[in-house]
Amino acid sequence: MTGDRLAIEVSHLTKRYGAVTAVRDLSFTVEPGAVTGFLGPNGAGKTTTMRMLTGLVSPTSGTATIGGQRYERLPRPSSIVGAVFDATAFHPGHTARDHLRVYAAMGGYPDSRVAELLDLLGLAEAADRRTRGFSTGMRQRLNLATALLGDPRVLLLDEPSNGLDPEGMAWLRGFLRQLADEGRTVLVSSHVLSEVELLVDDVVVIRRGELVAAGPWSRLAGPPAVLVSSPDAEAMAGILAASPAGGTAPRVEPVGPGRLRVHGLDAARVADLAAAHQLRVHELVTESTSLEQLFLHLTTDRPVTPEQAGTR
Repeated sequence: MTGDRLAIEVSHLTKRYGAVTAVRDLSFTVEPGAVTGFLGPNGAGKTTTMRMLTGLVSPTSGTATIGGQRYERLPRPSSIVGAVFDATAFHPGHTARDHLRVYAAMGGYPDSRVAELLDLLGLAEAADRRTRGFSTGMRQRLNLATALLGDPRVLLLDEPSNGLDPEGMAWLRGFLRQLADEGRTVLVSSHVLSEVELLVDDVVVIRRGELVAAGPWSRLAGPPAVLVSSPDAEAMAGILAASPAGGTAPRVEPVGPGRLRVHGLDAARVADLAAAHQLRVHELVTESTSLEQLFLHLTTDRPVTPEQAGTR
């Protein structure tokens, strides 16, 4: 391991349970200093992969390393990796403070760290309440506090936003962004795509245990399109298609009566061309790909239109 910026590296990872292959030849890298969304439908292999990263599941083949080391070979692993997998892993009779003290003692961390995290995670007022009465959102915060006891440089979070209200989700976004800005490596799996879109820098998308896409979210989303409404749509389609930008011919597709979707030209260029040819424009809308749209395109068998998936 080099310094405190630790990458997660998954290389040709495969896990079979008898005749069922949960993860198949999976390879990707999660870089420090970024929040990476780990996405896929139910049963895609996300949790299995994260459990292989922490040594809870043994791979059939391939490797999963953190800072170049397998989890079981890390010195004092809880000071390097913090993981949240189960929002119900609490003794119902323990208070939040009791719970954190138990795990602090196991990791060799002082009680002062417990008090610090109760305050940091917004649990100080509930510190002496028994966890049986905690809401799902409070349990998520306590889980995250447990993962942070060793001040780890790598965080593996499986569905950390489950049960959080809008205020809690906004808090979580800001908190994870702060951790990434400190140079930590943050891998988050979630089905709440609208929240993930606001949070992540990079995404890793898997389907049926196989990688389908990985990289910066902005690159995978691609440049925005322009939606045009015009009584002169037919004439405008020909004009726009014959007006290359940067040497590349635009792609123009009809999307309904009097409506076009234009790829390869921005809204200002479309407006200028319409004005130069005295064509009427009733509406121009810049239309960016949403994470939900990209996700459905990558993980379903049928093509998904922007109207079906939503745009931003």
